[in-house]
Amino acid sequence: MKTAIEAAFPDYVEDLRALVAANSKNAPAQEGAPMGAGVAQALDAMVSIARRMGFAVTVDPDGYYAYAEAGEGKEMVGVLGHLDVVPADDVENWATPPFTLTEKDGMLYGRGTSDDKGPTLAALYALKLLLDGGAKLRRRVRFIFCTDEESLWRGVKAYAEKEEHPTMGFTPDADFPLLYAEKGLVEYTLTAARKNSVTLSGGTALNAVAGSAQTGADAKTAQALKKLGYDFTEENGKLVVHGKAVHAMAADKGVNAIVRLAQALALAGNTEGMVKFLAEKCTDANGRDIFGDVSDEYSGKLTFNVGLADMKPGKQTLGVDIRFPVTYEKEKVTDALKKAAEPYGIGVEQFDYLRPLHISTDTPLVRSLMQAYQEVTGDAKTQPIATGGATFARSMDNIVAFGALMPGAPKTEHEANEHAVAADLKTAIAVYMRAFVLLAAEG
Repeated sequence: MKTAIEAAFPDYVEDLRALVAANSKNAPAQEGAPMGAGVAQALDAMVSIARRMGFAVTVDPDGYYAYAEAGEGKEMVGVLGHLDVVPADDVENWATPPFTLTEKDGMLYGRGTSDDKGPTLAALYALKLLLDGGAKLRRRVRFIFCTDEESLWRGVKAYAEKEEHPTMGFTPDADFPLLYAEKGLVEYTLTAARKNSVTLSGGTALNAVAGSAQTGADAKTAQALKKLGYDFTEENGKLVVHGKAVHAMAADKGVNAIVRLAQALALAGNTEGMVKFLAEKCTDANGRDIFGDVSDEYSGKLTFNVGLADMKPGKQTLGVDIRFPVTYEKEKVTDALKKAAEPYGIGVEQFDYLRPLHISTDTPLVRSLMQAYQEVTGDAKTQPIATGGATFARSMDNIVAFGALMPGAPKTEHEANEHAVAADLKTAIAVYMRAFVLLAAEG
């Protein structure tokens, strides 16, 4: 197995290079490209790779998804991956071009290398190598390539409405050994309308902690930032506050520049309702000032992230991302947020919602995937985990998130200098090969 993987890995790298080259962030729709030209480019590249490998490929005529299939049988193992990425507009923070795959010190750098182009391609290579080695399948295996995971899940929703659902399966879009619980995810748009509002903008995506935020240059605000000890620069007549961008599921590990700038504005004397709300209610990334101490034994604490801000005279808007424990109720989240926002004159509207996921670790699917991971890695200690991340596992029944990030490996998804460890990707291919043997192969 290792010899075959080593021999195929240069081809894997070149295919990943083609995928990374597509700036597949969500963009305005074009003809046949509902998520924009970059996403369509990534989907086309993956379709070409799958066809070259000999898989039977079907492409959605509306451009929302494609799938590649091998084998025969009534039952189907699904592998759900996504080809869109979060923006990499902060190119000044990248050591290498984000859309040029760069090999350095055993790492593969580029947007999508870990989330989720690299892992999806690893699973595809795993089945190809298994079939090339003579394996026969008792179940079909279908790779479902979707286009909108980082935003509204329109790709996987379109697939679920029009196509056959897997009997079982996994999404290679998280951690090994696997995820058995995913927090509920609900996003809101908060709005207010005042003519004499401060100008404040920041953030790149709801599901990422804002790494920067800006307002007009002002001596009092600059002095407040210095007093608070917050990192900022003055650029072209603007104050730019610098935070630390991380995935919203780990909001309490990041530094939110939007919130920091609001704190400084409030300290400088600004009494705008949206600014006060940010400064008084949004400083805790676990949302305790709004929701109280919310957690459960399965999935841990609630996380709260102000991912986007667009405040200007006439209209002020915030975008908020909340991950809540699997045993908690979304209605409680909504009620608490509305109650907290109302005194500040802020309206709250739900933007998106994904149900929580909690699957027993004693199911045949989980047992088989854990067996595959343990046999290949020799790691019998690391147990299934819960996360605040949202994966395609919750889009259809009997799906879990399975790799490709190894325990202890750096988590760089949604960050500048996103990368994957080349040796870990090789191990992931081996794990997926063994998983396909247990889930779908004859004998």
